[in-house]
Amino acid sequence: MKAAILHNPGTPLSIEDVEVAAPGPREVLIRTRACGACHSDLHFVDGAYPTPLPAIPGHEAAGVVEAVGGDVTALKRGDHVVTCFSAYCGRCEYCVTGRLSLCVDASTRRRAGEAPRVSLDGAPVHQLLNVGGYAETLLVHENGAVAIPPEMPFDRAALMGCAVVTGAGAILNTTGVRAGEDVAVIGCGGIGLAAVNAARIAGARHIVAVDPVPAKRALAERLGATAAFPPDEDDLREQVVELTRGGVHHAIEAVGRISAGELALSLLRRGGTATIVGMMPLAERLSMGAMDLLAEKKLQGCLMGSNRFPLDIPRLVDFYLAGRLDLDALVAERIGLADINAALDSLRTGEAARSVVVFD
Repeated sequence: MKAAILHNPGTPLSIEDVEVAAPGPREVLIRTRACGACHSDLHFVDGAYPTPLPAIPGHEAAGVVEAVGGDVTALKRGDHVVTCFSAYCGRCEYCVTGRLSLCVDASTRRRAGEAPRVSLDGAPVHQLLNVGGYAETLLVHENGAVAIPPEMPFDRAALMGCAVVTGAGAILNTTGVRAGEDVAVIGCGGIGLAAVNAARIAGARHIVAVDPVPAKRALAERLGATAAFPPDEDDLREQVVELTRGGVHHAIEAVGRISAGELALSLLRRGGTATIVGMMPLAERLSMGAMDLLAEKKLQGCLMGSNRFPLDIPRLVDFYLAGRLDLDALVAERIGLADINAALDSLRTGEAARSVVVFD
């Protein structure tokens, strides 16, 4: 099969033929139909976050199950599926307490000494974030994929695997936004836009979108934002405080920058919560002031929308099919695998919402 491979950080991906193994126990072989180009991939492609190399990036994918290994019970051949990189073991402390996204049990991966799932000239190729979606075929643990209705389009289903489950999950799971509360979303890429849409579904009163790109602010308003500002807007904090009569109950940081996290904290009302969804630079720290603590403001992290993806993704699909979740607006372009480097370059500019690699 063909796959886009990262050999060295900061270099273009190369399209090469790799070998994929037959599915082993509890593994499923998936014919990839679509994979989103997510900004999170850039952290690894550009070397900001470490990963074993060579590697196949891409972690939000959808496709059709072609074969299953022994002991697979959740999926069968012909199922339409979405992958999710938060593969879970189902038996650790985090899993049994309902925090599946925090599972790090290694049992969902092949053990050291076993044949790799993917190889190049006999050498192992790492599947970035347990998926490796920039490839014609995926081999994953059955707990890394979930079945969806066949009427769900693959190019929009793929976005469920990261952007949508993360952004919507930040609203519906991590923060638990309640009807009538006010929300600010800082950064209107795929994750931020999904958060805006989910805030509308949750019944938020004011939904404030913040992004430097006018087209993204317009998209946010289409998806439910009641107000939109550039981050350098004069008196931004004062305007938000006046609009919400005290500040927002929840501020979602979906950029991955310290300055965006600081802005999120500044927009909170007393007792409000700032939730950091973006991947911050590893060496940097985000701090709170003493007055923020005295005002009972809270700062928390969020990994993949605190998802329980076997439950969350089918529910989000239902929202889409019912016309309540607008995924069509998130897809900026549909491309072939050969154009993946151009899509990554587009992500670096921050202009487009989402490029989706579509496979025949």
